[in-house]
Amino acid sequence: MSEKELTPAEEAAARAKEQAEQDALPYKWTQTIGDVDILISSIPGNIKGRDLAVDLKKQAISAGIKGQAPLIKVLGNPLPPLPPVALITKAKERKNTNNLPSPNLQGDLPHTIHVDDSTWTLVPAPDGTKTIEIHLDKVNKLEWWAHVVKDAPKIDVSKIVPENSKLSDLDGETRGMVEKMMYDQRQKEMGKPTSDDQKKADILKKFQEQHPEMDFSKAKIQ
Repeated sequence: MSEKELTPAEEAAARAKEQAEQDALPYKWTQTIGDVDILISSIPGNIKGRDLAVDLKKQAISAGIKGQAPLIKVLGNPLPPLPPVALITKAKERKNTNNLPSPNLQGDLPHTIHVDDSTWTLVPAPDGTKTIEIHLDKVNKLEWWAHVVKDAPKIDVSKIVPENSKLSDLDGETRGMVEKMMYDQRQKEMGKPTSDDQKKADILKKFQEQHPEMDFSKAKIQ
């Protein structure tokens, strides 16, 4: 059974809620099917790369200024994820006393990364501050991330539509798998059969045509 389809008003409300949750995060992030990029802004302009403590591991990340609480801290054995309501409450309770992004982010990376191909850098911003840019290379190149940190609010990955230019960067086999995944996601949203379901139905139909003497009225596709 397919999930109930949202009305336009419900869909708009869900998108607005998601956007508000993402805007409240102390960092900005984007992704392609193969990588994730994180921006931590408002770093004081006098800070240099040697003043930062950024540690990227297979499923752990810690980023901050040496001697201060991490701006992002993702541990291998985190506290249990908080429910959405608790997350919103804790976000309201956070106080930013030094004009830096809130350090209170903890949890697992949702998926593993290639450490050797993941990087970070500190770049100047037009307003005189600096920004930490972190690039994470995904191990699984066929999976969208719903969040950077497990205890952060999720985005609806079924709504992601990658740019054609990004798809063209993939090899033929990988691109085909990504396009199939996207198609199946859209079909499920509409309560329609996936590509695998359609393939099975086509095989059954062909078999019926070849064996008209058989009764397929009670046949079920598994």
